[in-house]
Amino acid sequence: MRVLVAGATGAMGKELVPRLVDAGHEVFAMIRSESNKARAAQLGAVPVIADALDRAQVEAAVRQAAPEVIVHQLTAIGHVDTRHFERSFAATNRLRIEGTDNLLAAARATGVRRFVAQSNGAFTYTRTGGPVKNEQDPLDRAPVDQMAPMIAAIEHLEKAVLGAAWTDGIVLRYGAFYGPGTSMAPGSEQLEMIRKRKFPVVGDGGGVWSFIHIADAAEATVAAVENGGRGVYNIVDDDPAPVAEWLPELAAMLGAKKPMRVPRFIGRLAAGQAGVVLMTELRGASNAKAKRELGWRPTHPTWRQGFQVVP
Repeated sequence: MRVLVAGATGAMGKELVPRLVDAGHEVFAMIRSESNKARAAQLGAVPVIADALDRAQVEAAVRQAAPEVIVHQLTAIGHVDTRHFERSFAATNRLRIEGTDNLLAAARATGVRRFVAQSNGAFTYTRTGGPVKNEQDPLDRAPVDQMAPMIAAIEHLEKAVLGAAWTDGIVLRYGAFYGPGTSMAPGSEQLEMIRKRKFPVVGDGGGVWSFIHIADAAEATVAAVENGGRGVYNIVDDDPAPVAEWLPELAAMLGAKKPMRVPRFIGRLAAGQAGVVLMTELRGASNAKAKRELGWRPTHPTWRQGFQVVP
């Protein structure tokens, strides 16, 4: 198939594009500038240039590529400052709203038959009820102020993609990424904070995280491109775990001392209300639907195994 990947040179794109090429697809990479042409070509894709926030440019790029499938992986997430969570996600929120609308408009104009979009299943589910959520559970209806714009942008993306009756809209709710190019890669700021005991367990550390190795996420995305049906899929590993469990284990793997523990009010001062939520209130996600309907299995079924390759 002819597949256009928007966000082809990001952490996910670098894993995804070569896999699509190896699977026999003709891949086009939507890039923002001429300077990324060589990088896209090295990945095996044909570059097409467009600013995702410029609707006319996006439509021109999509018409040039004439894809059967569009994969929307547009983000602009750098280091996440939980004290200013909304600032850390502001550019990505815009891409998930305006960029999604522009890609969908171009897809409709050119008859794209499948549209696969990146969403978030790591930090977005309702914080009530059981510790592990499936695709039928709602997103957070009462997020803290710093996280509200991110969740609103996710909701916009998902409603737009799933509501596009003229194409097969597929939403992939990825877990927390780790591995090459992510915030949990060797030498990353986050891992260094853990190594230096600057990443404490806040409160009871009861926030449940669902992780996914970036390579496994890419494999799931290929499966969605080839076999996915309209709907939402959690792309996470088999082992959702509370912070109080995974953080000390990761510290030990890094050769660091056991993380410090601080009460919630100290955590709020240091990491903001969003940081407290991430540490104490998150819910994990189930991958049962993705396994069942996409025929996908993570190569790293648990972060306990996958983290071993990170340090």
